[in-house]
Amino acid sequence: MREYGKTQDGQMIEEYTLRSAAGMEVKCISFGGILTSIRVPDRLGRFANVALGFDNLAKYEAEHPYFGAITGRYANRIGGGKFSLDGVDYQLFQNDGDNSLHGGRVGFDKRIWQASESGGAVELKYGSPDGEEGYPGNLDVSVRYSLDADNALRIDYSASTDAPTVLNLTNHSYFNLMGEGEGAIYDHVLSLNADHYTPSDAGQIPTGEIAPVAGTPFDFRQAKTIGSGQRSAHRQIVMAKGYDHNFVLNRAGMAAGELGLAARVYEPRSGRIMEVWTTEPGLQFYAGNFLDASLVGTSGRLYRQSDGFALETQHFPDSPNNRQFPSTVLRPGERFESSTVYRFSTD
Repeated sequence: MREYGKTQDGQMIEEYTLRSAAGMEVKCISFGGILTSIRVPDRLGRFANVALGFDNLAKYEAEHPYFGAITGRYANRIGGGKFSLDGVDYQLFQNDGDNSLHGGRVGFDKRIWQASESGGAVELKYGSPDGEEGYPGNLDVSVRYSLDADNALRIDYSASTDAPTVLNLTNHSYFNLMGEGEGAIYDHVLSLNADHYTPSDAGQIPTGEIAPVAGTPFDFRQAKTIGSGQRSAHRQIVMAKGYDHNFVLNRAGMAAGELGLAARVYEPRSGRIMEVWTTEPGLQFYAGNFLDASLVGTSGRLYRQSDGFALETQHFPDSPNNRQFPSTVLRPGERFESSTVYRFSTD
């Protein structure tokens, strides 16, 4: 652990570095629980940082597209910034047009987490008070980052509440398996373990439909390049300016809490492979549609549109307003638990 910097109001932020026996290195900070760097080897054993981010705290404090951060209380969008629970209506901060996105104006990505070393892992804790960003209940959240000997980053989430609330947690890392700042991700080859996805309206709020991917640009059951569909004329792609959709993961026959393969990405030039395993029912695939050249990354190079992609394990967007979706309600006496593993290898 070392001091990473001080916030604008003078609070010290810590940086933790995790290293595996195989040489993988991950850095995270206590501001937003942000993963600032993920260094893994290519097929020739050359290490590179494959996570988009910045080189100083001031940039993370400024407006940015959630690089590497823990997002919550509710990751992704809630339509109209409102929901009802047990007959009570709740109004959230609307920071995405009429919608609430990634927890609101000051979500978990902008909070200072209590960080500590725990058994070779980093443990992050945050207490979200009742009414924060409009959400009910005092919520205690714990996120644990750990590495194993096989170049895998594991993220374990846990939470409890003293009043009924809704909860959806994820990590919003952007990846480029060529290396951060190395250009567009169109030639990355992606496969997704999903027969269905949830179409969205023009505000990126699910329509409530669970639609088959067959015959659409959303069919990644057989591996294909990201670029092959990113410029499609499909109405869903046009409205979102590319891929920014929730996929319904195939989990039939799997037990609750069991890790299942959600996605696999292969980058031909470097030979790097990333697999995503999760206990969650959904996965948001975002192809960096709104990255722009105003963002200067860790290496000093500009990030342009589609210079990175996110694979956010999650419950579905706007689930509190769609009873047919898996429930995101958490009640007193219950414990929210979720795990995701990003496993890296080479061809």
